[in-house]
Amino acid sequence: MTDKFHEELKALKDLVREQGAFASGMLSDSMIALQNRDPGLAARVYARRVELADKSHAIEEAALRLIALYQPMARDLRSIVCALRMNFALYRIGRYGKDIAQLAEELSGEPHLGNLMSLPHMEDLVSAMIADALKAYWIEGIEPIAGMSHRDDVVDNLRYTIFRESLTHMMEDPRNIPRCIDYVMIARYLERCADHACDIAEQVCYMVTGERVEVK
Repeated sequence: MTDKFHEELKALKDLVREQGAFASGMLSDSMIALQNRDPGLAARVYARRVELADKSHAIEEAALRLIALYQPMARDLRSIVCALRMNFALYRIGRYGKDIAQLAEELSGEPHLGNLMSLPHMEDLVSAMIADALKAYWIEGIEPIAGMSHRDDVVDNLRYTIFRESLTHMMEDPRNIPRCIDYVMIARYLERCADHACDIAEQVCYMVTGERVEVK
């Protein structure tokens, strides 16, 4: 019974890892679509929302099955709870990728302002945070998430910088208002993805150490 449980727990971990790659891929591809003004790629990212939801449901069902069948305790229970909470965070990251893809499709017909006002750089930082949080989960170690709070602060500051730059462009020319509003929304979505990376880091830390910490 113990061997069977740990085999299924490993399978759950694999599902979470796959969802992590899928969700972060949606986010990065949506930003590529935005930068390249590629409505075709944006539409494909948007279509992935269905598979994102299917993967999320599969993780939830597998986790609840483990709890119902084996009634795990201590570290094993923390691992399952971590998977459930990560599942929510990863689903939200993928959904934000979907939201950015929608805006990228709308923005594809016009040139960008101000080299997208640091949005690509912001996405690089956020994607690195997500990757490190997922790595910490996979190796069951907290080293990759050291300094995550500071990295989140950097992302927050970039969001405010993009907001100020957008205001400047809007005041210079009212025709820039629709595009700048979209840029501000994208910055907000990226900032929320960074928050979800911090949430994942918190869950991994609790899974590994049994201690609850706030990573933001």
